[in-house]
Amino acid sequence: MLSTDLIKLNNLQLAGKLVSDELLLGIQASRRSGVGTEFEQFRHYVPGDDPKRIDWKRFAQTGHHLIRESSTESNQHIRLLLDLSGSMNYTEAGVNRLAYAKILLASLAYIGNRQGDQLSLYGLQNGAVQLMVAAGKSSFQKVVATLESARAAGAWQSDSTSFPEFSRKQSELLIMASDFLQVGDEWLNLIRNIAGPRREIVIFQLLGDTELTFDLSGFYRFQDMETGQELELQAEAVRDEVRQRASDYLARLDEALRIPHVRLIRVRLSEPIALVLKTFLLR
Repeated sequence: MLSTDLIKLNNLQLAGKLVSDELLLGIQASRRSGVGTEFEQFRHYVPGDDPKRIDWKRFAQTGHHLIRESSTESNQHIRLLLDLSGSMNYTEAGVNRLAYAKILLASLAYIGNRQGDQLSLYGLQNGAVQLMVAAGKSSFQKVVATLESARAAGAWQSDSTSFPEFSRKQSELLIMASDFLQVGDEWLNLIRNIAGPRREIVIFQLLGDTELTFDLSGFYRFQDMETGQELELQAEAVRDEVRQRASDYLARLDEALRIPHVRLIRVRLSEPIALVLKTFLLR
């Protein structure tokens, strides 16, 4: 289902369920080798894991100490982080960035809940990372409901944002949905401060086609969605400079985020959400 169709449903719980069902059906169909076979994943052994859980056959094949996890055994804590700064209100071709991000995170919450993962939700707004839903027995329903009502506004220009203290007793996965647009290096500083061997970080950078190509002609009134400042320009007069600056910025991000345990996934708002997540999970 196209992202525009999902957003038109205006029902986050239903949209997230539709995406997760479509996604899991595709994964199971491609990986199942017999009736009743459960989806399994491997992760690297880290200090603190029980050595008895190491798959020694896999070690003989790969030389890596890997731990096998099935959908019913996962004890991972998934922390979802939603950017709630004003630029998330950007809309292109009927697809709103914030709505896209909500469906993406809700779909991942459905999958994590089915696997028995712990779930928590954070929002980034007004220069601070705020806990919106703590991990607990009923956290899944709270995550979806809180995502539904979340609103984006204001600017985030803080270079000193810190993330709440993480548990060190189990592996953690932090999934972030944002346009990852910066005034300074606030996003990069945050990532560098929280990356670590027990915390895998996946960043979904959500951008519109026009933001990437700036394929516009004529006069436009551009508005900063965080400050409200407006500027009238002829698109052709600034096209080359805008394209070059965008290209340079994205290339710098790619280079800066080539650090262990961090993965940047650049997504166009025109891409179907289920396809984006399928590619992410199968890799």
